Amino acid sequence: MLDLIWNAGPVVKLVLLILVYFSVVSWTIIFYKIRVVQRAIHDSDAFLEAFWNKKRLDAVAQDVKLYAHSPLTTLFREGYQELLKVQRSQSGGEAQSFTSGLSGADNVGRALRRATTQETHRLEKYLTFLATTGSTAPFIGLFGTVWGIMDSFHGIGQTGSASLAVVAPGISEALIATAIGLMAAIPAVVGYNHFLNKVNVLIGEMDNFSQEFLNIVEHMTRRG
Repeated sequence: MLDLIWNAGPVVKLVLLILVYFSVVSWTIIFYKIRVVQRAIHDSDAFLEAFWNKKRLDAVAQDVKLYAHSPLTTLFREGYQELLKVQRSQSGGEAQSFTSGLSGADNVGRALRRATTQETHRLEKYLTFLATTGSTAPFIGLFGTVWGIMDSFHGIGQTGSASLAVVAPGISEALIATAIGLMAAIPAVVGYNHFLNKVNVLIGEMDNFSQEFLNIVEHMTRRG
C-alpha cells in the first residue's frame, strides 16, 4: 500500500493528504468526546442521586463542585442563583416584578433555558466536523480515484498499450484514494451517531431536571 501511495500522482497524493488530515482530526475528536460524554453521564447520575437525597437546595449547592462535569450542575447553579436573586428582591422589596410567585418562576425558567442552551452547545461541540467528515470523505476519495483513472488512461493513450500489466498499476493506485476515504468516513459516521444519541439523552435529562426544579421553585414560592 505504501508503494501505491508513493507512486501515485500529485493530485492523488494531495487528496490522500486531505483524507489523512480528516481522519486524524476525527479520531482526536472521538477520543475527546468519549472522555467528555462519559464524565457528563457519570457526574449527572451522581448529581441526581445527591439532589434527590438532600432536602435543602443550599445543601446541594455546597457540593455542586463535586459534579463539575455534569451539565445538570450548570442548570442547578444558574437556577439557584436566580432563585436567590428573586428571594432577595422579594424580601427587600427592590423590584415589583419579583413580588409574584409566577414572575419569580419565570425568571428562574429563563435562567434554566439559557443554561440548557449553553450546555447543549458544549456537548455538541466538534460533532459537526465528524458529520462533515462522514459525508465528504468518500466523495473526496472518489475524486482522487477518478483523477487517478483519468491519469492512467492518459498514460495508456500515450504508450498505445492497453494490456493488464499497463492498466492494473494505475487503477490500483487510483482506488487507494477511495479506500482511504472510506477509512476516514466510517469511524466518523459511527462516532457522530453514537455521540449524538448520548447527547440527546443528556438533553432530555436537562429538560426533565429543569421542569422538576421549576416545580420546586413554585412550591417554595407558594409557601413563602
